[in-house]
Amino acid sequence: MNKLLKTLVGSLTASTLTFAISAEAANKLTFCVWDIVGKNGPVFTQMEDYRLEATKWGADLEMKAYTDEKIAAEDFKAGVCDAVGITGLRGRSFNAFTGTLDSIGAIPTDDHMKTVLQYMADPKLASLMVNGEYEVAGIGPAGAAYLFTKDRSIDTVGELAGKKFAVLDFDKTQAIMVESVGASPVTASITNFGSMFNNGSVDIIGAPAVAYDALELYKGLGENGAIVNFALIQLTVQVIIRHDRFPPGYGQKSREFIWGQYDRFMEFINSSTKSIKPGYWLEIPEKDKVGYMEMFRQSRLKLRNDGFYDGKMLSFLSKVRCQKEPALAECTAKDRE
Repeated sequence: MNKLLKTLVGSLTASTLTFAISAEAANKLTFCVWDIVGKNGPVFTQMEDYRLEATKWGADLEMKAYTDEKIAAEDFKAGVCDAVGITGLRGRSFNAFTGTLDSIGAIPTDDHMKTVLQYMADPKLASLMVNGEYEVAGIGPAGAAYLFTKDRSIDTVGELAGKKFAVLDFDKTQAIMVESVGASPVTASITNFGSMFNNGSVDIIGAPAVAYDALELYKGLGENGAIVNFALIQLTVQVIIRHDRFPPGYGQKSREFIWGQYDRFMEFINSSTKSIKPGYWLEIPEKDKVGYMEMFRQSRLKLRNDGFYDGKMLSFLSKVRCQKEPALAECTAKDRE
């Protein structure tokens, strides 16, 4: 622990010297931000405030909006972008540790998410934010993803059999999960999965509350649809940088600032949740939730063993869950994550 702290102190000292030498001009860098709505969307708007703060840390960011997350990620990988703002699902290819935050059932509630993200901003975990040339420079909440179904009678896993379920083309874990419950995965992208649900190409999608209005999912729900009020995953939005293009110490300052914006992120998420027509919410019995959580846990273990999820992150998330609820069966399970 002391060695880690000494390393961090050394980094901050180097950062101070760098700013003293280059105080007259900050680095001109491109920050590519994915927001499904574009420049007028909530993520891009919030990142405008981030851009202003970044100048204090020695980086002059020129923001570029993307409505296609795939292109934003590809441009970042190709070096067109010095930094990128994307979901943790997409960010998994740049950092498996933080990318595993968005794993099935691993963060049950907003309260769990708040605790987890506070840890992610702690300097003690700084080394885990770096993977080769990439560094995760901040993580914010993007809300829980729920099942949106055209038929509200589908309220158990068994009733998913044979149903067409949209899965994102870049995330193989989704197809594996869907097939495991007997449903039929249909490949989709973030740009078209909403329209596929609305036009009847698929029966079910997983989506956060913010997508309800943004993608007009009420059209797909119609009169008989429902949103199952049980979080499948907690989504995140992550800022990832090429750390060698930024001043020393930038990543930690950035992580702490984004963590400080947690309540602002949640205000928008809660507002989006409240905008959903109350009649669409479908509750499932508490006793069924226990079984689903165990199913999710077994799926995470398999996906970890198959190399999709990072074991270190899964173990950390398990400790958070057991810290909050020590009586959970998983806390004494022999195959605990």
